[in-house]
Amino acid sequence: MSRVTKSMTTNLSEIHAEIERLSEERAELWHRLSAEYDPQIKEEIRRLDAELDSLWDDHRALRARVRFGDRAAIVARARVEERLERAA
Repeated sequence: MSRVTKSMTTNLSEIHAEIERLSEERAELWHRLSAEYDPQIKEEIRRLDAELDSLWDDHRALRARVRFGDRAAIVARARVEERLERAA
């Protein structure tokens, strides 16, 4: 495994660990909210949901980069291929 791929895998692990931690925290908040309504808890759940959405977006983007390569390199290759097709 290359150093870059290993680094990305580490980042994936870190992101996934953070997702797990925040998900557990959110579950606890939902449990507290079910026992007693509290607008502060509701707002905290919303904040955690937004943070989790962002982490999942980062996770998907990093997985795509590991699988397919850097986006800029892919776009550059596509443009070269397009130019070659037009020239032919």
